[in-house]
Amino acid sequence: MFAYSFKDIHTYGNVEQVQTSHVSLDLSLDFDKKVISGSCELTLKYADPKKGAAHIDLDTRMLTVTKVVEPGTGRTLKFDLGENESLLGRRLRVKLPNPNITKIEIHYHTDPAAGALQWLEPRMTTSKKHPFLLTQGQAILSRTWFPCMDSPGVRVTYDAVIRVPKGITPIMSAAHGKHEPEKGIYRFELKRAIPPYLIALAAGEIEFKAISDRCGVYAEPAVLEKAAWEFADMEKMMKAAEGLYGEYRWERWDTIVLPPSFPFGGMENPMLTFATPTLLAGDRSLVNVMAHELAHSWSGNLVTNATWSDFWLNEGFTVYFERRIVEELYGKETAQMHTLLGQRELHHEIAEMGAKNKEFAKLFQDLSGHDPDDAFSSVPYEKGANFLFVLEKYFGRRAFDAFLIKYFDTHAFQSMTTAKFLAFMKKELFQGNETAWKELKVDEWVYQAGVPDNMVIPKSEKFDKTRAAAKAFSETGNLDFIDKKGWVTEEWLDFLNSLPEKVDHAKLKKLDEHCNFSNTGNSEVLFAWGMVAIRNTYKPALPAVEHFLMRQGRRKFLKPLYQALWDNPKTRDLSKEIYAKARSGYHPIATATIDDIVKI
Repeated sequence: MFAYSFKDIHTYGNVEQVQTSHVSLDLSLDFDKKVISGSCELTLKYADPKKGAAHIDLDTRMLTVTKVVEPGTGRTLKFDLGENESLLGRRLRVKLPNPNITKIEIHYHTDPAAGALQWLEPRMTTSKKHPFLLTQGQAILSRTWFPCMDSPGVRVTYDAVIRVPKGITPIMSAAHGKHEPEKGIYRFELKRAIPPYLIALAAGEIEFKAISDRCGVYAEPAVLEKAAWEFADMEKMMKAAEGLYGEYRWERWDTIVLPPSFPFGGMENPMLTFATPTLLAGDRSLVNVMAHELAHSWSGNLVTNATWSDFWLNEGFTVYFERRIVEELYGKETAQMHTLLGQRELHHEIAEMGAKNKEFAKLFQDLSGHDPDDAFSSVPYEKGANFLFVLEKYFGRRAFDAFLIKYFDTHAFQSMTTAKFLAFMKKELFQGNETAWKELKVDEWVYQAGVPDNMVIPKSEKFDKTRAAAKAFSETGNLDFIDKKGWVTEEWLDFLNSLPEKVDHAKLKKLDEHCNFSNTGNSEVLFAWGMVAIRNTYKPALPAVEHFLMRQGRRKFLKPLYQALWDNPKTRDLSKEIYAKARSGYHPIATATIDDIVKI
């Protein structure tokens, strides 16, 4: 039995009556046709086992279903696919002749244009020898590669048999089973229940290097050593995280550095973080993203937003936790610089949203009629984290940490709504203190757009210096205040972000000659420099921007750069030229965003 007390508008599932509890995949990967085919066996559980259910409704999108059977008996089950809806796809309704049937097996294949799948030709990989496949299910794309109740409020365990051609190694967000590499057969199993969007697969020319007994790195051979060096602190991060909020409950924490087209900085798939190669700066300066993905092992994977309207419960908590890990390992000042950079980004994005997208400036968002991806911004991340910093300041770190530990332990392997979290917090942290609730502006933080005026703004002597340097340079061209050898990534970012909207070309030439921004290997710094160059139409730096857009597909960088190129009449044609060349190498998640910006 189970109780289901919330409505997820992004699933067809009749989750109030019946839910899936286990997914068993048996799939073959066809890199030539760009198709996954095979079967998906679903184990069912009922809200009322005596009553059962007459049918189960599942989510599919661009899937071809050939038959549905009852495992064991082989009995064919009747099914029908509803009309295609642009956002949700097609409802798959399977009739259950016995209302207490416990398993169904769906035979199907995917479409080459499935939104969760990116098929990379050999030329798009590092070695140029073998193709590559990666999946990305969040938010509502898992339904494009296997039929499921594609809701974060439904949790399943899973196992999989993956069949691949010679030269290809698959890995998944699960423990490894008995592989038969000579036959191209690989087995995986995850015994911890997760939402379907965390079922993940990567397949290609992949090798492994251990970092500790429970941490390691997967990557293409040419990238492996560099990646292992960059992420050498993974075990230290795990120990810091466990010291803060308790036991890591997923056995191993490995990461795979994917080809450059991966659309995110990282994806918190359990046991196997997916990471972008743009983190490989060569100086370990961007590993805070790894701290973020590790933190998701508590906030997001252990306790999961019940619907995508509650996304801040995943990401706000994770950014807060990430900053605490960074503070433990790299010092308070570094964590505070990250917070200040995040606050600047938050204010900028909310200003950009304006009245039109006011709903997306709230923590709890009404996503009716929207793909959850439409609302993607720094709001759930940075506004969510800054709300938690307000709570920490008021109650004290010790009391707030004790509350978070109790929150994670009480709701482990469960889904969480905003209303349920606030009720838990009012009881356990505020202990019913309505005066404090109002003083801290809890409802304003959660349910209103914008940022309340009680945000905690840390001080940073280092940023005082970078802002003074930006002021001196922009006014006089003086470079003396720039500490070229001593500054770290955060300081360079604050310096570039503190420059005025307009800087004359002579000064920009002088700055790039001095700092060599156009040739930096640091993706964050190159991005910030690119934004300065575009808004000033500084042509000598535009080839570096084009090269950056051509060689990586991280949406965090793509969206602002293309938007800036498009918004500047002098670079609009360039945005079209670059996107026409680069589009085929981007993930469908990225192209869905950029297609709305650049009209080619």
